[in-house]
Amino acid sequence: MKAADLFVECLEAEGVEYIFAVPGEENLDVLEALRESSIRLVVARHEQGAGFMAATYGRLTGDPGVCLSTLGPGATNLVTAAAQANLGAMPMVMLTGQKPIRSSKQGAFQIIDVVDMMAPITKYTRQVVGPAYLPARVREAFRLAREERPGATHLEIPEDILQEDIAGTTPLTASRVRRPVADALSVRRTVELLEKARRPLMVIAAGANRARACVRIREFVDEYQVPFITTQMGKGVVDERSPSYLGTAALSADDFVHLAVQEADLLVNVGHNVVEKPPFIMGRDGMGANGAPEDGVPVVHVDFGAAQVDPVYFPQVEVVGDIAESFRKIMAMLERPAHWDFSHVPRIREAARELFESRGRDDHFPLRPQRLVTDVRRAMPEDGILTLDNGMYKIWFARNYPTYRPNSLLLDNALATMGAGLPAAIAAALVHPDRPVAAVTGDGGFMMNSQEMETAVRLDVNLVVVVLRDDAYGMIRWKQEEMGFPDFGLSYGNPDFVRYAEAYGAVGHRIGSAGELEPLLRERLETPGVDLIEVPVDYSADHRILNEEIPELVRSMAGEGE
Repeated sequence: MKAADLFVECLEAEGVEYIFAVPGEENLDVLEALRESSIRLVVARHEQGAGFMAATYGRLTGDPGVCLSTLGPGATNLVTAAAQANLGAMPMVMLTGQKPIRSSKQGAFQIIDVVDMMAPITKYTRQVVGPAYLPARVREAFRLAREERPGATHLEIPEDILQEDIAGTTPLTASRVRRPVADALSVRRTVELLEKARRPLMVIAAGANRARACVRIREFVDEYQVPFITTQMGKGVVDERSPSYLGTAALSADDFVHLAVQEADLLVNVGHNVVEKPPFIMGRDGMGANGAPEDGVPVVHVDFGAAQVDPVYFPQVEVVGDIAESFRKIMAMLERPAHWDFSHVPRIREAARELFESRGRDDHFPLRPQRLVTDVRRAMPEDGILTLDNGMYKIWFARNYPTYRPNSLLLDNALATMGAGLPAAIAAALVHPDRPVAAVTGDGGFMMNSQEMETAVRLDVNLVVVVLRDDAYGMIRWKQEEMGFPDFGLSYGNPDFVRYAEAYGAVGHRIGSAGELEPLLRERLETPGVDLIEVPVDYSADHRILNEEIPELVRSMAGEGE
């Protein structure tokens, strides 16, 4: 058989369902082998979009998403998606072509060192130098992409290697792997700290967002009623309607989550990596609510791997091993102490709820982000999946969008790249065709990969894209105002988004008042096909709300609690 056929057999042996691709000349033998395979080829309109789709597939399934490109410019276009997957712990395997390595008549045309280029942003990158190496290289790329902490891997397969004949070589069978479990001493030390504490607090982060871990963590919260906050990528691990939920870390200081942290005398940090900045600053002796070492309290790190030491994160106890098994062991040893005091929890929850609900009724138009978040939450079914691009609105969704299920709010707080919201929604619609899917994206982020609207229409997925129009890079404009600079250099023009959507074969809508979004979004989520809703937004009050009103309220509450 041809090496290209063996290569595709190796991918099938790994359970690959989709390959998201912008193929090139060097991939043609692979395309021919894929034509009669069980793998579905999804042709994207840009390699970056293909990479974002693959990363999201990995995030949703736990199995590596696969994307394919040609050499040179095709491979360089995958770089941002590789960085997103690697920083965000999304399992992904990238496959790129290359000119023949045995002999080539094209000199250095389109050739760059892709393997070295990928090295800083992947867990593993190799060129396959002969057909006999294909089974081992593919197996290793998939193993490392999936292994904790998950991330991106890369294989470069030259054109002439794919064309060679090979006999007697078959795909390698995946080994069965069980994650290691935490040692008994670290579990016992954690139980002792929990028994000694009066006000323990859990911080649930992205690494906890694994199927078995979610179940155990929910059981722990339900049984012990320990209050918890989340990082942005930890949202949904536990249903945020829980009376123990105290908010999500979206601001660096002076938010309701920081009140919760100040009240705590023990932090149990689950699945945390410093790529997501923590909502607290550690002092020399532990977590200091205001960065002061004398305020320090113990911090326990519970994760699949050891903590990455950083000036703001160096826990005293590390429970390293399978998270679900770690919590099973903790629960087997821990009886809920009678002296635990969570009397502060209702006060923090009620203050946050009152502010959230009052802002969520704002009839101002163009829509303010607090009303936007409220209406999107009301329109989205409980099992719906919402993907976000990156912009000013992400802060408000992180803070104000109650998330009920794991991976039902897909945002990126690792690389935090723009342009990923629409491709992520397409992947979500493919993985979960039975669940409503919507994307919320700013006009800046949408236009970075808006060509994937054609991909969504061609794939016949059911998807609603909400485009927030403010004709500017709103997040940077907020930072510009915060730094006291005049408004300069961040505005641009936009197309007519309704007609733009229709040009791709989608259905376009534009709201004209604050009350129109919720019923329209609910209706379109129940209607098959691809829709785009243009929503004019107004971020002008954000500086006052985020930098003055919320901090003043939080500081006053902190004074009351002393």
